[in-house]
Amino acid sequence: MTAIYLRKSRADREAEARGEGETLARHESILTDLADKMGLAIGAIYKELVSGETISARPKMQRLLLEVMQGKWDSVMVMEVERLARGDTKDQGTVAEAFKFSGTKIITPAKTYDPNNEFDEEYFEFNLFMSRREYKAINRRIQTGRIAAFKDGWYIAGTAPYGYEKVKRKGDKGYTLQIKEEEARIVRMIFQLYIHGETLPDGTCRSLGSYQIRDRLNSLHVPSRTENQWSASSIMDIIRNPTYAGYQRWSWRKVQKTMVDGQIMESRPKNEDCPKVRGRFEPIIPEDVYSRAQEIRKNKPTVRTGTSNALQNPLSGLVYCGMCHSLMCRQLSNTKTNYAVLRCPNSQCKNVSAPLELIERKVMEGLGEWLSGYELQWPDTAGEEDEEVMAVLKDAVKSISSEMEKIHKQLSNTFDLLEQGVYDVHTFRERRKALEEKNNSLETELAQLQTEMELMESQEKARRDFIPSVKKIVEAYWSIDNIEVRNAMLKEILDHVDYCKTERNRKGQRDSAKFTLHFYPKIPESM
Repeated sequence: MTAIYLRKSRADREAEARGEGETLARHESILTDLADKMGLAIGAIYKELVSGETISARPKMQRLLLEVMQGKWDSVMVMEVERLARGDTKDQGTVAEAFKFSGTKIITPAKTYDPNNEFDEEYFEFNLFMSRREYKAINRRIQTGRIAAFKDGWYIAGTAPYGYEKVKRKGDKGYTLQIKEEEARIVRMIFQLYIHGETLPDGTCRSLGSYQIRDRLNSLHVPSRTENQWSASSIMDIIRNPTYAGYQRWSWRKVQKTMVDGQIMESRPKNEDCPKVRGRFEPIIPEDVYSRAQEIRKNKPTVRTGTSNALQNPLSGLVYCGMCHSLMCRQLSNTKTNYAVLRCPNSQCKNVSAPLELIERKVMEGLGEWLSGYELQWPDTAGEEDEEVMAVLKDAVKSISSEMEKIHKQLSNTFDLLEQGVYDVHTFRERRKALEEKNNSLETELAQLQTEMELMESQEKARRDFIPSVKKIVEAYWSIDNIEVRNAMLKEILDHVDYCKTERNRKGQRDSAKFTLHFYPKIPESM
C-alpha cells in the first residue's frame, strides 16, 4: 500500500501565476499514473495546502510521518524528495529516520529510494541537504528584493489592511494600496471615537476604548473584513497601524524562536521601533490624528498576562457557542485564582462561561459514553454477516448489469428491424417504449443497490477503523501532558462540540457547573 504526498514549491506558485495550471492536480495525475504502471495500490493522498518551512507548520506532513513510523505504508510517492523536508537539520533527520527505521520506500518519477540500501540512503540525505541550501539561497534573494521594494514605497504585505485594497497598475514595478471608501469611513469613525469619544445628552464627552468601540460597531451591524463580529484586538490593530497615516512598516512582528524545556517555542512580539517608510498610497487618516491616537494608546495602562505563544487550550478550534455559534475561546476568570474558562467572545451573547478543565473532562466522559452506545450497533458477527450480504448485492448488481446489456442490444435491434421493414412505425415505437421503461426501472434498481453497497462499505470502515481509533484516544488521552497533542487527538475524532450554559454558578459550585454539550464526531456522512 502506498501514500501520495503533494506540496507546492515556490517555483510551482510562480508557474501558476504565469497561467501554467494548478500544480497539485497535475502532480496528482502524474503520480497516480505512475502508481498504475508500477501496480501500486494508493491508500491515501495527502495535499499540503499550507506553506511552511518546518514540519511543525505542515499538518499533513506530520500525519504522514506518524503513519510512516507506525509502518502503515510500504512506500510514499512524491514528485521530488525535496518536497518532504526543506527545514533545518533536525527536520531532515526526522524524515530520514522515519523512512529508514520503518523500511518505507520513497518513489519519485525519476528514482525509487530504498532506505535499506546504503547508497540510496546517502543519496537521499544528500538531496535533502542540497535542497536546504537551495531554499536558503532563494530565500535570501527574495528577502533582498522585498527590502528593496519596501524602501522604494511599494506595498509588499500579503493582504491589504481594512480600508484598502491591494492593486497593481499598468507599468508599476510593485503593488500599492487603493482606498475603499465604504471601509475607510469606518476607519475614520474608529479614530474619531478613540480620540474624541462620543457626546452624551448632557453635552459632555465620554472617551471610548477598544471594547466600547467594538460594541458600537457590532450594535450598528457594521461588517468586518471577514463578515464576523468585530473584536477589541482588531480595533487596536487599526489604531496602531501606521498604514492609515501613509506609512508602511517592516519586521513589525518578526518571528523569534527560543528554547523552552527542550522545545522550540515561537513568539511574534510587537516591535514599536521597526523601520517605517512613506508608502506609495494615499493615507486615510491625517498624520497628526494618527499621532494623537498613539499618545492616547501609550498613556493608557496595560495589563500584562505573561502568557506564552504555546497552545494552552486543549479544546482549541473545537467548542462552539450553542447560542450564537461563535468559536469559544480560553480566558482567565476574574477571580483571585485566575483559573481558565471557556467563554463566548460575542459580548451580546447570553451563554455563560465554565471552567475549561471541567468542560474538557465532560468532553472526554461524553466521548466515552457516546463510543459505548455507538459500539453496541456492531455485534461481533457483524463483519461476517456484512460480507455475506455484500456478496449477494454484488451478484445482484452483476445480474442487473447483464440484463441491461441485453436490453441495449434489443433497443439497437429495433432500429434494424424498422429499417428492414419488419416493424412498422407503430410497432417500433411500442417496442422501444417498453424496452426503455424496463431499462429505466433497472437503472433505478441498480442505483439503489450501489447506494446500499456504498453505505455498507462506509459502515464497515467505521467499524474497522473509526471505533478502534476513538477507543485508543479515549484510553490514552489523560496520560498525555502535551496540550498540542491532546488537541490534535481530539480533532482526529471530533468535528466540533456545541456548548450551552444558561445559569451562573452559585459561590463555591465551580466544579459542579451545569451545561450541555452536543457532539459532532467525524463519522462517515452516510452513517
